[in-house]
Amino acid sequence: MARKTFRPLDFAAAKTYPLKRRFSKVNQALLGKKLHKGAPFASFIHALPDILAAHNLKEVARTVARAHRSEKTVLLGMGAHPIKVGLSPLIIDFMERGVVSAVAMNGAGIIHDFEMAYMGRTSEDVAASLKDGSFGMAEETGAFVNDAITIGCGRGEGIGKAVGEAILSHKLPRRRLSILATGARLGIPVTVHVGIGTDIIHMHPKVDGKSLGEGSLRDFRTLSTVVATLEKGVFLNLGSAVILPEVFLKALSLARNLGHPVRNLTTVNVDFLAHYRPLTNVVSRPTMHGGKGYHLTGHLEIMVPLLFGAVLEEL
Repeated sequence: MARKTFRPLDFAAAKTYPLKRRFSKVNQALLGKKLHKGAPFASFIHALPDILAAHNLKEVARTVARAHRSEKTVLLGMGAHPIKVGLSPLIIDFMERGVVSAVAMNGAGIIHDFEMAYMGRTSEDVAASLKDGSFGMAEETGAFVNDAITIGCGRGEGIGKAVGEAILSHKLPRRRLSILATGARLGIPVTVHVGIGTDIIHMHPKVDGKSLGEGSLRDFRTLSTVVATLEKGVFLNLGSAVILPEVFLKALSLARNLGHPVRNLTTVNVDFLAHYRPLTNVVSRPTMHGGKGYHLTGHLEIMVPLLFGAVLEEL
């Protein structure tokens, strides 16, 4: 068989065109601006390049502000991490301003929220206490939260309202740091969505499975009611990689099933990693037939103050 030969291309014949005729994704108007020492926060936001994540940050802030001005629902979903990295005062401030219409959290959130309200400290050293079985066995946390859930369930309340009301009624010394108590005080829905066995209070002798399940189901139905109002509203998911993305998607499907299309909504996931479920169940699937989804990558203790600050500037 003869060896194949290759005839060199005539590279001099390559076609070109004037650069000015080409579309360019980056232009001078989008570039970052210089900052001077002592510049106000508004100048910092204005100085950000209007490109990629910085553009998305500003667009999300504008969307949240627009939703608030139009009296649309802004739903904040969260894992426990926002509390552990010091964001409770910011979230409470937005609840008090009326920017955040409702909050949904996982089961770990009520633990850290209670401990902050009780003593202004939270987040134990798991590695140090796991070796002797003392991890998760703090008496006050297990007893107070489980009692609150059981008593509240008997009153027909969901977990979020039950624990929030208990924090208020017991006048815990640092209750102003509690998202749950703020919701109860202001009449803002705060729902809690648990996975049995995921939280330390499930290890405590006072845990009542019936109350946990019934209270969490009530909160799911409350959340579905809130989600049904998200037309032209915003869902922010802060750091929940599994529970809230799964619960939100089911609540959205249920709302649509009951005749609330919720097509034109904005969804935002904020986390330091791009996980599958938030990208799929928060950013992508809910907005496939209308609206827009965003993912902001970064540590919550930096990204959330930036975003909330940008929202305040827009307002």
